[in-house]
Amino acid sequence: MLSHAAPGKLRGIVSLVMSVFLAACLFGALFLVLPYGGLRADGTRIETVLELPREPLFVVSASGRHRFEVEIAETPQARARGLMYREALASDAGMLFDFQEEREVAFWMKNTLIPLDMIFIEASGRIAHIARETEPLSEELVPSRAVVRFVLEVPGGTAARLGIVPGDVVQSDVISAAGNPG
Repeated sequence: MLSHAAPGKLRGIVSLVMSVFLAACLFGALFLVLPYGGLRADGTRIETVLELPREPLFVVSASGRHRFEVEIAETPQARARGLMYREALASDAGMLFDFQEEREVAFWMKNTLIPLDMIFIEASGRIAHIARETEPLSEELVPSRAVVRFVLEVPGGTAARLGIVPGDVVQSDVISAAGNPG
């Protein structure tokens, strides 16, 4: 038989159990939405690779038409992750960031292990600015210096090697679709 004190204690225990359960659910939900994976038992990070759509992309410059195979970062999660934690990037590979609107943007190299050229591109496909050989692991902001819709990241030194300069044109299905909505 329960005494009069037992219902109060029972409510306290139920409340504590529910609080712990809700905290555990919230903590678990956070790990489900984090783009960078979780932690192993020894505390080291488990990195996940986001499967992103890929497409060919071309940069048309005075030196020719240069083909790249790029991953498309069009979601906030993919844009936040970018090329972080990659140890290498093929000379004809890259990542195209689509911001879905025209605006000034800034990038950083936090957790990015390789130098990159950041090619800032207007919605029309015209290159507005190039940040060359950005410094790995730097938290210094790299601004677009113009209103852009896209940013193409390629291995550092690519723009110089291929003679890519502001005013050149970038062609891809994603860029074409942005220039011709509907």
